[in-house]
Amino acid sequence: MKERRVVVTGLGILSPVGNSIEESWSNILNGKSGVTNINYFDTSAFDTRFAASLQNFNPLDYLDKKEIRRTDLFIQYALIAAKQCVDDAGIDFNQINSELSGVSIGSGIGGLRIIEENKIKLENQGPNKISPFFVPGAITNMASGYVSLKFGFKGPNISIVSACSSASHSIGFSFRSIAHGDADVMLTGGTEMSTTPLGLAGFNAAKALSTKNDSPEEASRPFDKDRDGFVLGEGAGCLMLEEREHAIKRGANIYAEIIGFGMSADAYHITSPPLDGEGAARSMKSALNDASLNPEDVQYINAHGTSTTAGDLAETIAIKSVFKNPSDFIVSSTKSMTGHLLGAAGAIEAIFSILAIKNNVSPPTINLDHPDEGCDLNYSANEATDLKICKSASNSFGFGGTNATLIFSE
Repeated sequence: MKERRVVVTGLGILSPVGNSIEESWSNILNGKSGVTNINYFDTSAFDTRFAASLQNFNPLDYLDKKEIRRTDLFIQYALIAAKQCVDDAGIDFNQINSELSGVSIGSGIGGLRIIEENKIKLENQGPNKISPFFVPGAITNMASGYVSLKFGFKGPNISIVSACSSASHSIGFSFRSIAHGDADVMLTGGTEMSTTPLGLAGFNAAKALSTKNDSPEEASRPFDKDRDGFVLGEGAGCLMLEEREHAIKRGANIYAEIIGFGMSADAYHITSPPLDGEGAARSMKSALNDASLNPEDVQYINAHGTSTTAGDLAETIAIKSVFKNPSDFIVSSTKSMTGHLLGAAGAIEAIFSILAIKNNVSPPTINLDHPDEGCDLNYSANEATDLKICKSASNSFGFGGTNATLIFSE
């Protein structure tokens, strides 16, 4: 069967730099950091006391009390971003086939906050005080489950868990589900809320986080020689994918076309990439091959770029090994502003990669004052760069050596 073309017709986001597409994109282009001190639990005993958290966010502004009481924040974030996405796509539920409409929203960790809270409740009040909604409010696939239930999407319903590649793998799965005829419409993306005491302590124990407590807004500095780890972020991003003719028939606004998806495994180390970025390079090559593109066809790459010493250098080496001529393209890491949203990172970065095409501008990489040795690409340092972007790529790499690359086209 000839594969069908897939387009993006709706976007939704909750991010550390904004609670809407318009606000997030404006702040990204203006280089505004979303990293602040944590004020919702006591961090005095922690090595890291800041994160990229949602600002001016109250779930009661979006959801009813019953939904809030029964779910963890990562599910609430997904529901809100999904509602934005559905509204943006202008979906008329009377004109789509619900059995060919699906959901795939990934998460790296799932309901960490609700697990922590109920463990404390168990110890202090006993087993009879645990809510019957604890398990369905915590398990990772319930982000997709709740969204499917809310909008009546009866097609594929799956949540992919692949650490920091979760959202990109979910988008890639959705792309192929439509291309292969399993669905006409897929609401896809990622969601994460692990900025909790246990999450912060766990990543601190792994020596993964920045400890620049005196200047948190400068802590996420991908490719800079003074980087010392990533910044924990939270939020959700959702994309509405549709079969191209289906979207045209209903008169949908089309942001971009998704044309390539690549995957690979490092098979090297549980948390560190190989120094030569060989696995990441194979993921990018696979995506280019899937899109039937040459490397020089891509003008912008949204890097995984977490601000870790090994990861940033390995990705730079991988990009150079695949794309060859650095003058042909621009790279940026929007994590310099949003922090690292773990399982949701690939979704918001896919959104920024799409908006880069739509607006012909590369977002900046802020805090890039002194590029590290070997980090020698055009990273759009500290200021957005205007250029014609016809094709963009977005990288996501995760613990366990899992890699994903998405390619979008005007």
